[in-house]
Amino acid sequence: MVRKLVLMFLVAVVCSVAFAGAALAEEKIAIIDPQKVLYSHPKFQDTQKQIKAMMDKKQQEAKMAMDAVKTEDEQKRIYMQKRQEAAIEEQKLMEVLFKDIDLAIRTVAQAKGFTLVLDKNQVFFGGTDITNDVIVELSKKK
Repeated sequence: MVRKLVLMFLVAVVCSVAFAGAALAEEKIAIIDPQKVLYSHPKFQDTQKQIKAMMDKKQQEAKMAMDAVKTEDEQKRIYMQKRQEAAIEEQKLMEVLFKDIDLAIRTVAQAKGFTLVLDKNQVFFGGTDITNDVIVELSKKK
């Protein structure tokens, strides 16, 4: 009886491993360099200029507001508030680029039949690099 259970368990394990291996074999994996893709986005430089201008404006606003108050606690509160406002605005500006990049990655991956796209910096070995294909796809949006 115990022998039958052990044998059935071993058969179940072998079948599970075989099916898992078959499932992995169906995955077609691509890798990209997200930093290179971001820096190659046609709107990246303009967005960086907008972010710098916005940061300069927030710094000016913070300085003026901080000069108008007397207590250090009020100055800290104003500084933190302006810093948070700047972070939110920066995120909004960058969100446009991230959406474009996401769409380009999905477009290239689907066109080439990839089921999984990973960050190149997180992969030690394997995968097909589609970084340049994604950059080309982004340049079509210019």
